[in-house]
Amino acid sequence: MSTDTPRSDDHTGASARIEHLTTPDGRTLEVRQLGADDAPALVFHHGTPGAAAPLGPVEHAASSNGLRLITVSRPGYGASTPLRAPEPVLADVHDTVTVLDHLGITEFVTLGWSGGGPRALACAAALPGRCRAAASWVGVAPRVGFDGDWLDGMGEENLEEFGAALEGPEALRALLERWHPDFAAIEGSDLVAGMGDLLPEVDQAFLTPELAGGLAATFRHALAPGIDGWWRDDLAFVDDWGVDLASMTVPVAIWQGGDDRMVPQAHATHLGERTAGAVVHLLPGEGHLSLMARLDEIVADLRRLAGW
Repeated sequence: MSTDTPRSDDHTGASARIEHLTTPDGRTLEVRQLGADDAPALVFHHGTPGAAAPLGPVEHAASSNGLRLITVSRPGYGASTPLRAPEPVLADVHDTVTVLDHLGITEFVTLGWSGGGPRALACAAALPGRCRAAASWVGVAPRVGFDGDWLDGMGEENLEEFGAALEGPEALRALLERWHPDFAAIEGSDLVAGMGDLLPEVDQAFLTPELAGGLAATFRHALAPGIDGWWRDDLAFVDDWGVDLASMTVPVAIWQGGDDRMVPQAHATHLGERTAGAVVHLLPGEGHLSLMARLDEIVADLRRLAGW
């Protein structure tokens, strides 16, 4: 069962289709689509916090590469039903499969941004006959088994956030509940101050008023129901993902900026060393946001890896 509502809220001139899909266990998944139904499918895994909401650079890259863009709000974000208990990264693959089955999609490529990177890799590892290729775009690496200090190089806000996650679920919930009112009401003009030490100069320069407004709107939509999605994401990152990167058979690309203070370059290096067959693209001088300027190239490379 689902409801499907066209919405002209994207940046490509087309209408996005918003669907509220009921899962086999009775939960709601918020699904956002853009592009022709007969086009090859790109499943985009949003960042943390995030949701199935407009993100202009991603939409432009999908459209210019002739792909059907599909984004699902993870549980607890936007209109997707919360899951009050933490689950490993691998568990989110089940919701992706539910959406693909509902849409009649037999094969796809996947792109994960930041906190969505682990989900893209999980899809590639768990669905090798269906996922044609995956890209982790400034995506976090597993903490379990990480070479060195997983937190090293992160900005102050991330050190506080993940420090709380490592302390335990209740410590993290208390921190995110304290942060929630500001992020749930944030405007584009507040974004640089709100993200503080996480944004190097290259990211601040890249953050145009249009992009800042879009990201702020995504935060507001994602966090409107509360912090459960954010809380669940952070706990999943610092725990065992349940994903066997060493046995990967699907083509994988890792894209990372050298000046990123949200997900430091060492994460991409670790992923490249631990993910079978992965190709790592390290871009000196780029940050977490500025790498959006390379999205057309990233998505074109994803199509090439898939053989489309």
